Amino acid sequence: MVWYGYSEERSHLGGVQRIYRFEASRYGASVVRHMGSYGNEIGLWELAITYNGTLCYTTPITDGVIGYLTEDEVQKYLAQIDALRDPPP
Repeated sequence: MVWYGYSEERSHLGGVQRIYRFEASRYGASVVRHMGSYGNEIGLWELAITYNGTLCYTTPITDGVIGYLTEDEVQKYLAQIDALRDPPP
C-alpha cells in the first residue's frame, strides 16, 4: 500500500488538520481531529474530500464526511481519492 503524506498540517479548532493534495487530479482531502470531529474523543480521525481546495460532497466515495477512522483507514480512503479523475457533477 502507498503511504500518503500530508501536504500541510496546522492547528484547527483546538486540534489538528492535515491537508492532502494529489498530483494527478484536483481532488484532495482534509483530515481533522478536534473537539467537534467524529472520533476525536477516542483519538480517531474525520475525513472530508475536497475539490480545488473546497469541500466536495458529490463523489462515489461519500456524500459527507467520514468519521471514526484509524490512520490505516485514512490511508485507504486517500488511495481511493487519489484514483478519482473526473470533476464532480
